[in-house]
Amino acid sequence: MSLFDDIVHDKQNIDYTKAGLLPIFVTPPTAEILIIGQAPSLRVQSSGIMWHDASGERLRHWLGIDDNTFYHSGKIGVLPMDFYYPGKAKSGDKPPRKGIAETWHRQLIAEMPNIKLTILIGAYAQRYYLPIDKKETITHVISEYRIFLPKYFPIVHPSPRNNIWLKKNPWFEADVVPELRRQVDHILNH
Repeated sequence: MSLFDDIVHDKQNIDYTKAGLLPIFVTPPTAEILIIGQAPSLRVQSSGIMWHDASGERLRHWLGIDDNTFYHSGKIGVLPMDFYYPGKAKSGDKPPRKGIAETWHRQLIAEMPNIKLTILIGAYAQRYYLPIDKKETITHVISEYRIFLPKYFPIVHPSPRNNIWLKKNPWFEADVVPELRRQVDHILNH
């Protein structure tokens, strides 16, 4: 049985499996860049295609890559903190369920031995993977992204919900995004 099958049959996921939903992640053995985000959106859960929504369009723009490279090159892995859409909260989506990353990430990452850069999208991924204080703001973590290189590159979630944050922090698109593109280009084209 594959890891995918193990995840489908995991007791934590049984309600999703009974509803006919499959876990959403992509872990090609040829991946050189790994993207770890929060959880699939409802649209992504429905389509079964990672980052197949407005957030994904912005993410690919920030990365400086086209849809073909993102989806078909085999160089991009995508591993959310939760493999299923967690449902709606008062503002935005519910957080990813606890225990999913702890149970599955290490095994799935081991299937991608060529990862050169892991892009951590949002607070859940950053707090799980980076040695930061739980009280640290995402703004501070992202502004200090250089200290986490070359292994990790923390960025804000590309959701349209973060437009206000982007307006308040113009340095992100002016300074961080160009460096993100340089890092991605160097890995994919050299």
